[in-house]
Amino acid sequence: MMAIAADLKLALDAAQSYRDAAQGFLTARLASRNIDDDQRAAHGFAWIATSVAALAAVLEWAQGGRGANPLDEMVARLAFVEILGQLAGGLPMGQNELLRPSDLGAGDAGRELAARCAGLLDQDHAATRAELAGALAQGQWPSEGFRDAELDAIRDQFRRFTDAEIIPNAHKWHLTNDLIPHTTVQAMADLGTFGVCIPEAYGGLGLNKLVMCLVTEELSRGWIGAGSLGTRSEIAGELIILGGTEDQKTHWLPKIASGEVLPTAVFTEPDVGSDLGSLRTKARRAPNGEWEIDGAKTWITHASRSDLMTLLARTLPDAKAYAGLSMLLVPKPRGAEADPFPAEGMSGSEIQVLGYRGMREYALQFDGMRAPADALLGGEEGQGFKQLMRTFEGARIQTAARAVGVARRALELGLDYALNRKQFGKAIVNFPRISDKLAANLVDFITARELTYVAARAKDCGTRCDIEAGMAKLLAARCGWSNADASLQIHGGNGYALEYEISRVLCDARILNIFEGAAEIQAQVIARRLIDGRN
Repeated sequence: MMAIAADLKLALDAAQSYRDAAQGFLTARLASRNIDDDQRAAHGFAWIATSVAALAAVLEWAQGGRGANPLDEMVARLAFVEILGQLAGGLPMGQNELLRPSDLGAGDAGRELAARCAGLLDQDHAATRAELAGALAQGQWPSEGFRDAELDAIRDQFRRFTDAEIIPNAHKWHLTNDLIPHTTVQAMADLGTFGVCIPEAYGGLGLNKLVMCLVTEELSRGWIGAGSLGTRSEIAGELIILGGTEDQKTHWLPKIASGEVLPTAVFTEPDVGSDLGSLRTKARRAPNGEWEIDGAKTWITHASRSDLMTLLARTLPDAKAYAGLSMLLVPKPRGAEADPFPAEGMSGSEIQVLGYRGMREYALQFDGMRAPADALLGGEEGQGFKQLMRTFEGARIQTAARAVGVARRALELGLDYALNRKQFGKAIVNFPRISDKLAANLVDFITARELTYVAARAKDCGTRCDIEAGMAKLLAARCGWSNADASLQIHGGNGYALEYEISRVLCDARILNIFEGAAEIQAQVIARRLIDGRN
């Protein structure tokens, strides 16, 4: 392993040099251009930086095992070969968008990278891919332990729960568009799902973002809906922890942690999307001190069955853009099938979606809905956008963990089908194009997982980690989709049939590149932060 580690370390050095050169070329371009007018180059650089960060994460993971598991070395080597090849040749930013060195004016730097890494890139790695897929077929997996008994126990606990309670039921729930049953929600609450990062003083587990990643990853492996059920609690909890008054913390956090209160995030509006500064929903003080809310929101997940809305509204109509926004903690009665929105002044309609079910999506209308006088988060107007921004890092890391769980489930389904499906007298896992897909899925899954853990650890250090969180979300979302697509291809025509679970996983995976910041927004944020030299 030592020789391999040295080999890959040299390749990482070369990749980092290429990244630095690319940053220099982009900086020179932006001296005379607006970043919005040169998005291909800027976003391409974000993908370059993300890819190099992923190489560093994989190398650190492989070195951490110290050669105990020979599969780790194979995964690391294949990850380097693939990512280096993309950096030097064509890096996928989307299904039909390849970033080439020449797009940044970095053609010479790309050729230098290829030359420095020729020892890796000029080899035929077919045997390594076949050996790795063969090991998977025999039930062998690369390392996933943390060398930490508590973390490993948490993963095992949630994996057992997912295997027993989520996987056997998720596809049926998806096909019938059912809400996740109350009994399952309660079982998740009993495990501490909704209070992972809420301090013990307020009824939570008081654990860190890395644990949140483990929990989310395992639940999302069973169904993205299960992993996402905790997202709203994560966002609401962090909003209140970071910005709430002591009374708000004491009142809401224990109820969120226990699962007694299920929150929903009410931010997005029709025709607004990522441009939150253009939000039009208004909240004004009534004569009795309560808040009156008017406006429309859309793509609100779990809106009916929730008990608390974290609602972003314009309370200072004369203040421009973000300055006029405030965050409100708006309690509401929990809806039911017969009456989904019993609150006075609030109505809604379900948005039918391809996947990401289990909580349902809604368009909401507010017509004079009342909120308590103390609903203003932190008791201060005009701070809503800043308060929300402080949660973006955690939310994007959590979304990356959801993508990692989806990517693993896609791999598991593809592997199981390849082992059991026989064609031309043998299991299709024995055909190189199938085993290649399985090996690539494994490599991409681990790469995304390790980059996500890097982001979680950065967050746990208490420092600003916009860049790390954005990179994890950007890469993991692509991995979730590519793994699901490759797994469906392994299933052939059967994968297109609704009865097969992979059909659901594909639909679920597609949302990952859109919500919690679309891939284009993530790339823009990463590029801006790196060029400006701030995180």
